[in-house]
Amino acid sequence: MPFIYMKSIVICFSLQLLFSLFVHGLPGSIVETLPGFEGVLPFKLETGYVRVNASELFYLFVESQGKPLEDPLLVYLVGGPGCSALTGFFFQVGPLIFNTTDYLGGLPELLYNPYSWTKTASIIFIDYPVSTGYSYATRSEGYHMTDTASAKLVHQFLRKKFFKPNKKKTMAMSVFQILKQWLIDHPKFTKIPFFVASDTYAGIITPIVAKEIFDGNEAGLQPHINLKGFVSGSPHTDTALEHNSRVPLAYRLALISRSLYESAKNSCKGNYVDVDPSNAPCLEDLEKINQCITQINKENILDPKCVRLSPNSNNEEQSRRFLKANSQRFPVLSSKIQDYWCQNFEYVLVDVWANDERVRDALHVRRGTVTTWYTCNSFLQEVLYTYNVFTAVDYYQNLTRKGLQILIYSGDHDMVVPYISTEKWINSLNITVDTDWRPWFVQGQVAGYTVKYSNYGFRLTFATLKGAGHSPSQYTPRWCYNMFERWIHYYPLGEKLPQLGENHPGAT
Repeated sequence: MPFIYMKSIVICFSLQLLFSLFVHGLPGSIVETLPGFEGVLPFKLETGYVRVNASELFYLFVESQGKPLEDPLLVYLVGGPGCSALTGFFFQVGPLIFNTTDYLGGLPELLYNPYSWTKTASIIFIDYPVSTGYSYATRSEGYHMTDTASAKLVHQFLRKKFFKPNKKKTMAMSVFQILKQWLIDHPKFTKIPFFVASDTYAGIITPIVAKEIFDGNEAGLQPHINLKGFVSGSPHTDTALEHNSRVPLAYRLALISRSLYESAKNSCKGNYVDVDPSNAPCLEDLEKINQCITQINKENILDPKCVRLSPNSNNEEQSRRFLKANSQRFPVLSSKIQDYWCQNFEYVLVDVWANDERVRDALHVRRGTVTTWYTCNSFLQEVLYTYNVFTAVDYYQNLTRKGLQILIYSGDHDMVVPYISTEKWINSLNITVDTDWRPWFVQGQVAGYTVKYSNYGFRLTFATLKGAGHSPSQYTPRWCYNMFERWIHYYPLGEKLPQLGENHPGAT
C-alpha cells in the first residue's frame, strides 16, 4: 500500500510538472491573443524555448500568411549583439507595430503591420545569445559568448538532435531530457527553401551560420537544411572598412567640406582609424571632421540626435524604477508631427510592453528566469561578449562557390555601416557584374539603387534604400517589403510581379 501511494504521488507530480511546462512555455505554445491587440491575432504565432547546452533560447515563430508549405522559411537574427528578437518582430519585419500616434500612457496598443515579411515567408525570431530578451542560461558558462560561438548556437538551435530519456530515471526527470530542437519538431518545414535573415551587427554572424549549415549538411547531420541563401540589412561585415568609410560618406552627404575632405584624405593617406600619434596634420583634420559630425545622428543623418530612453541593463533596480515611472508617461509619443520626433521614443513602448506580466504570460515566458527585459542588453555587449571576428569577407569569398542567392541592402543615410563600405567589400569578391548600377522603383518612384552580381550559380543583389538609415526596414517598411517580396520569389527589383492571385497576400 505505501508503495502504491508513493507511486501515485510520483505520477501526480509528473503530471503537474508536465502541465506547468505546457502553461509556462514548453516549445511549441500557440499564442492566439496578445495584450494590447484587439481580438484574435490574424496570423499563427508560436513561442517557446529550445535548449542548446546551457542556453535556453526563447523564440517567436510566425507562419507565412501566404502559402506556408511553399513559401520560404527564414530565421531572423537581430543585431546588437544582445538586442531582442522583439525589435525585429515589432520594428523591422514582423507582423505587429505599436500605435505611437494615439499613445497616452499605460500598456501600448498593437496594430497589424501591412508590410510584414510574414505575408510571404515564415519567420523564426530568436533571442540570442543568452542574456538577450527572454533567453537565459542554466549554468554560468552559458552567459559568455563570442561571434563564432553565436553562429554555432544558432545552428544548434535549428538542428541539434533530441536527447534521449534515461529509462532508469523518473518520468519527471525524463521530461527535462526531452529537449526539442526547432526543425526536428517542425518536420513539415524541412523541405521548403530556407534562408538566414539578419540585421546590423548580426551581418557578421550570417555567413558564419551559413558555413555551419553547409558543414553540417556535408557531415550528414539531420535534419538536412535546405539552405538557399540569406538576406542582410545594414550588415556589419568588416570593422576597419566601415570605420574608414565614414569620412568619405560624410563628404558625400555634405557634412564636411570638399577642402577638409581632401586635406584629410592626403594627410591620413585614406586611413582614418588607428592613426599614427605623430601624424599631427591627420589628427588635426580628424578633429575638425569630428566637430562637424558629433551632433549628427549616425543611424540616420536626417533624424535628430536624441537621448537614450531605454533602461540601462547595468543597473537592475534603476531599470525597474524607469519602467514603472514611464509606463504612464511620454504623451509626446502622440504627436509624430512635432519637429523633433525621435524614433527611439518607440523603444520606450516595447520596454513597457515586454516587462508587463500579462504580456509575459501570454508569450509563455518562464516565470522567474528573466527579471527585467531590455531592448538591447548593454551588460552583455560590454562585459559578457567577446568580439572575435573583425571581418567576414573571407566567409563570403568561400560562399561564392556554393550557389547561394544573397540580398544585401543598405540605407544611403546610414553612417554606422556606410553603404560605400558594403559596396567595397562586395567588389573585393571579384564576382561578375550581371546587371550594373541602376534605380529600382516602387509604384513609379525611385526607391533606391541596385546592382546584381553572379558567379557560377552564386547570385548577389545589392540594393540601397533612398533616405533610409541603419536598419532600413524601420525607415522605409513598404519599400523594404516590396524589395524582399520580389527578391525572395526570384524576380528582379523594380519590375512588375506576374499575377499572384487576388487571394495571395503578396499580390500587388
